[in-house]
Amino acid sequence: MGSLVQTREAQAAAQDPFVLYLIVACEIAFWVVLASGLLARYALRRPRLGGALLVGVPVVDLVLVVACAVDLRTGGTPGMTHSLAAAYLGISVAFGPYLVERADAWFAHRFAGGPKPPRPPRYGRARQRHEWVMWLRCLAALAISSVLTLVMFLIGGPSTVELWNFEIQLAAVTAIWFVGLPLRLTLFPPRAPVGADDHTEEER
Repeated sequence: MGSLVQTREAQAAAQDPFVLYLIVACEIAFWVVLASGLLARYALRRPRLGGALLVGVPVVDLVLVVACAVDLRTGGTPGMTHSLAAAYLGISVAFGPYLVERADAWFAHRFAGGPKPPRPPRYGRARQRHEWVMWLRCLAALAISSVLTLVMFLIGGPSTVELWNFEIQLAAVTAIWFVGLPLRLTLFPPRAPVGADDHTEEER
C-alpha cells in the first residue's frame, strides 16, 4: 500500500511539479515566518514587529490555496499534489494555532522569563480531554481539506476524480486516530501509577 501511494505521488509530482514545489516552499515559509515573529517579539523586544510577522503565518496558507485554484483553472494537471496541498492546508489551519501557541509559550519562557510551558497531560480526565481536542483538530483538518478538494474538483471538472484519493487516506487516518486514542482512553482511562508526579494530572 505504501509503495502504491509513493508511486502515485511520484507520478503526480512528475505531471505537475509546480504545486509540489509550492507546498515545500509554503512549509518552509510557515516556520520561517513563525520563528521570525517570535524572535522579533521576544529576543529583539519588538512586540509590534513580531505581531505583524505572526499575522503573515495564515497568509502563507492563503497563497497556496489561490495558487492551486489558479493552476487548475489555467489547465494544470489535477493529481495527487493538489490533494496533498488541500490536506496540508487543512492540517495547517487546524493545528497551526496550537503550534503557534506552544511555540509562543516556549519563546516567552526562554527569552522573557515566562513560566515553563506545561507538558501535555498523561493521566486521568485531563489526558482524555487533551486527546479529544487533538482528534477534533484532526477532524477539522479533514473537513477543511475535503471542502478545498471539492472546490478544486468543481474548478477542474470531471477529470479531477483522482483528487479524492488522498482524502480517503486522510479519512482513514482520522478514523484510526479516533479508535486508537480518544475512544480507547475514554473506555479505558489511563490511571497514574502510584507515586507518579505529573503536574498536569487532575484529581479524580
